[in-house]
Amino acid sequence: MTRIHTETHFTAGNFVRDIVIGMSDGLTVPFALAAGLSGAVQNAVQNTVQNTHLIVVGGLAEIAAGSIAMGLGGYLAARGDAEHYEQERLREEREIIEIPEEEKAEVSRVFEAYGLTKAQSMPIVEALSEHPKSWVDFMMRYELGLEEPDPRRAVTSAATIAGAYVAGGMIPLSPYILLDNAARGLLWSAVVTLAALGIFGYLKGRFTDTGPLRSATQTMVIGGLAAAAAFLLAKIIS
Repeated sequence: MTRIHTETHFTAGNFVRDIVIGMSDGLTVPFALAAGLSGAVQNAVQNTVQNTHLIVVGGLAEIAAGSIAMGLGGYLAARGDAEHYEQERLREEREIIEIPEEEKAEVSRVFEAYGLTKAQSMPIVEALSEHPKSWVDFMMRYELGLEEPDPRRAVTSAATIAGAYVAGGMIPLSPYILLDNAARGLLWSAVVTLAALGIFGYLKGRFTDTGPLRSATQTMVIGGLAAAAAFLLAKIIS
């Protein structure tokens, strides 16, 4: 009986990268802002309800501005990748017409890098040169290392990063919404943010097969240090 081999490669790298970018910033930046505001408003305003109200308003404003800025950054980055790919492809299409022999030599060098001799690669090079589109596809991928981007990538990236930022930002802000005391809000915000970083890192490790516990530890340490540094800086400034 023939056994069917099924490969399970992870292919959502760009999506996960966008989630990581948005969520990691969303967890740390609003937490640092809320923590800094906690120290500032306690010195200026005695009413605890008013304290938390000011922190929540400031936090929501930061989440809105941050998600827009991060989403716009993701959109521009994806558009830049698409434009770069298009320009390089046009250049390769022009070169296979203007300098075909040099382009054939470049294809041959690619095969030689994989261990084929020039004599072994030449029939493949000649056959490939009879199919201009495939020739350009080969050059883009194996000479330049460029994959054709998804035409919807820019919008998808922007929406994913912005959405992840909002989701991440609401986690450290939620204790301030639920509690009427800035000090207790800060304590619980730190607890839930650290827990969220651990869960986020664990899930990221599961999806990318990089070791869930190792990923969770790294995310908690790096995110915790970033949040602590931002909190201390906010406290010093305030």
